[in-house]
Amino acid sequence: MLESVAGWVPGEPVGNERLPADWGVDDAWVRRRTGIGSRHRAGPDVATGDLAYEAASRLLARDPAAGEVDAVVLATATPDHLCPGTAPALAVRLGLGTVPALDIAAVCSGFVYGLAVCHGLVASGLYDRVLLVGADAYSTWLDPADRSAGVVFGDGAGAALVAAGRLGDPGELLAFDLGSDGTGYDLITVPGGGARARASGKPPAPDDGFFRMRGGTVYQHAVERMTGSCRTLLDRVGWDPAEVDRFVPHQANARILHAVAERVGIAPQRCVTHIERVGNTGAASIPLALADEARRGRLSSGDRVLLTAFGGGLTWGSAALRWPGAPATISTDSTEGTQHVAPR
Repeated sequence: MLESVAGWVPGEPVGNERLPADWGVDDAWVRRRTGIGSRHRAGPDVATGDLAYEAASRLLARDPAAGEVDAVVLATATPDHLCPGTAPALAVRLGLGTVPALDIAAVCSGFVYGLAVCHGLVASGLYDRVLLVGADAYSTWLDPADRSAGVVFGDGAGAALVAAGRLGDPGELLAFDLGSDGTGYDLITVPGGGARARASGKPPAPDDGFFRMRGGTVYQHAVERMTGSCRTLLDRVGWDPAEVDRFVPHQANARILHAVAERVGIAPQRCVTHIERVGNTGAASIPLALADEARRGRLSSGDRVLLTAFGGGLTWGSAALRWPGAPATISTDSTEGTQHVAPR
């Protein structure tokens, strides 16, 4: 079951009016194309592991059983290093010692994939409580000349605790639908740095280390895959779309969010959107949106919640759950970041 969720974004908001002048964009243009008004950027010497630590430490500080975490799963597309994974260092930094820790590389689908992995670890009886973190520092991977990605992506982290529970209890993770299509691996990619580029024997191009996305094609795939996944999952759990209390899609682009909700048959007022203030934060987007929705008092114990995401790989996935029991929420806003915590 899902116990609790927290989120963290670094620094002050970077509004559309502060985007580079040579991009030739204004607030109206960005909002019309993406629905984004601002995003957050990690500062100098701040990497994904730092964002993950901020979200996770705040969540664990609010949980009386924080020391009972048995494993750590980190979903990210922007690891601190190509090797090793970022999760083991995160576990030590959190004071969790030698618990097993691993990274998941499912790009923007990472949090949903991570929920499924954590659910499996707990349901199998292997562990009782698993910490899941979705974190991305896209600003470290973006080409300064690429306005198409620059206006969309932001930095942030979200953390969740998945634990054993009883059938029917609030917080129950009911079912998952996951998929991938490797024929589209080159639609969202960082071309350089990995074994494939090194094995080519060719010198790296100057821009091979930057994030690249073929936006138009990705839009079509995202809408199709998330819609299909949601329909499959709703059939599996026996929910009519009208019975979904909160629909939380990966916060990729406002047009994608609304297109998927409309095709699935979910009314706009039940679609959770957080993208206007933080942009596309990759694997962090769903937990950030959940934490923000809880802070605003828009989630109640037992609510039927449908999550869905799409990312590079190509990967996609959906999850159905009931919201945890009556959360007490807190919010802290400062120039150093924003955190939202929704304990169980």
